[in-house]
Amino acid sequence: MRSLTRRQLLAFSGFSLALSACVPAMTPAPPPEFEPIDYTARRDGPHRLNAIDLEQIPEFLHRQVVRYDSEEAPGTIVIENQIRLLYLILENGYALRYGLSVGREGFDWTGEAVVYRKAQWPTWTPPPEMIAREPHLERWKDGQPGGPTNPLGARALYLMTNGVDEGYRIHGTPEWRSIGRFASSGCFRMLQQDVIDLYQRVPVGTRVVVI
Repeated sequence: MRSLTRRQLLAFSGFSLALSACVPAMTPAPPPEFEPIDYTARRDGPHRLNAIDLEQIPEFLHRQVVRYDSEEAPGTIVIENQIRLLYLILENGYALRYGLSVGREGFDWTGEAVVYRKAQWPTWTPPPEMIAREPHLERWKDGQPGGPTNPLGARALYLMTNGVDEGYRIHGTPEWRSIGRFASSGCFRMLQQDVIDLYQRVPVGTRVVVI
């Protein structure tokens, strides 16, 4: 094959540069913007939400839009246990991120689930094995009505794994200082105001991936 002369190489390079100048550069999509959440005390239906002092919670656990590379479809919830974060996958490589409290040692789990039910100010019924560990919960064996002291908080997303409800939930918590800790019995706790925000964004049938 005949090699190109220096003049031909320069001409070819100039043509390539001119061609590339005609192709617009790909500009990354800007991050979506959301209204800020009100963490002050306020009414929510029949109950009152307590104020939350975000200065007492590490900033990485605050709700925020972040870049997030994922093969999951927009609308999917991805939970990363070890870093106590929940991601709601958005378009164009972004996610809406929330801080969590996750299962303590021996109670954590990974896998896939589906949101099959949603509830506002849900009733909480401790399972028999929890009552066996903590006998004082016997009084709630038939269910604790929803309210400010209810462990499920203001909202709950009920998860089904392999077609079975194994008791896992994404829910609010009155114990907001537990956010960022390994403290639950396998559920995923959120700040009350954050779980209300998430509740409004995800429908029944949402896919949940826990890693």
